[in-house]
Amino acid sequence: MNQKGKLKIDPTFIKNILLIRLRRIGDIVLTTPAISALREKFPQAHLTYLVEKPYLELVEGNPSLNEILVVPANQSRRDFIRWLWRQRKKTYDILIDFHGGPRASWTTFLAKAKIKIGYKIKYKSFIYDLAIPRGRQNGYFHSVESHLNLVRVLGANPSTLPPLYLPPAKNEEKEKVNNLLKENNLQGCKPVVIHISAGNQFRNWGEKNILTLCQLLSRHPKLKIILIGSEEDKKAEKALLSKGPPGVVSMVGKLNLRELRELISFSSLFVGPDSGPMHIAASTQTPLVVYFGPTLPANFAPWQAKALLLEKKFDCRPCPQRKCIYGDFRCLRSITPQEVYKACLHLIGLEEE
Repeated sequence: MNQKGKLKIDPTFIKNILLIRLRRIGDIVLTTPAISALREKFPQAHLTYLVEKPYLELVEGNPSLNEILVVPANQSRRDFIRWLWRQRKKTYDILIDFHGGPRASWTTFLAKAKIKIGYKIKYKSFIYDLAIPRGRQNGYFHSVESHLNLVRVLGANPSTLPPLYLPPAKNEEKEKVNNLLKENNLQGCKPVVIHISAGNQFRNWGEKNILTLCQLLSRHPKLKIILIGSEEDKKAEKALLSKGPPGVVSMVGKLNLRELRELISFSSLFVGPDSGPMHIAASTQTPLVVYFGPTLPANFAPWQAKALLLEKKFDCRPCPQRKCIYGDFRCLRSITPQEVYKACLHLIGLEEE
């Protein structure tokens, strides 16, 4: 039964809440203010978070959560349904679907919950008791605000907007990052972390742009450049290290998500596109320079972070990221290394060489 947000909810019966956001990095990070708001409103409730295994590190250890359900990634549909069926032993008072994707929708449909809350999505709204619009009718809405709207219908309406929250690195992870800093003579300097990719070509600034930025930043002896990325970025890493200025350090594929956050927190600056690592960086005190292409800062700007945002005005933005109508990803790649360089110097407080 979908009553379009008009269903009256008695908060006294809410004891068990299931939260669903299976993937990916940035999307999970952006749910954490809503988690904090729920915990503040329902301090005695049992909060369970359902996430895919590769992203467990983003919520494991969050003090607002009582339990984490981990679903294996890349299962067949048949195995996934079987896994879901085994979870039906428990009934929840409230289910909140922060995701809305196919697997999240199947989870919501099959789960036992007295009230199911999610976004108003074509062909899917019928599975929710409360279907909330994802954004405004006119203009754009930040993803964090959208998630908060899902919990506001339960009365979880904090007086101040909560920050992002990511669990700190474990002791052995802190030691690993500290050792990497020592081994690469990065202590006592100003490390600049550059994310060299973003998961798809639409948000990839391009090897040539990153190479030029590294050359510009290397003019300053106090700055040390650290490249980050996943194992999938090894080819780009090799090209940048072979063509780039001496002294560039790569930690591509060497860090888990908690270790990545630890590294960024010790750095002077984070540079990269709208991406999962960018949102991890936004949970630290480190300032950010972020370049936006197919996505909009209105939806995905670093939440409550000190940041300079760069974008170009094109009528095709925002883009569904299926096909670039120009074929050259100009919305992102027309942002020049010189523009990014100047933004970096401004945030670090250095004069241009």
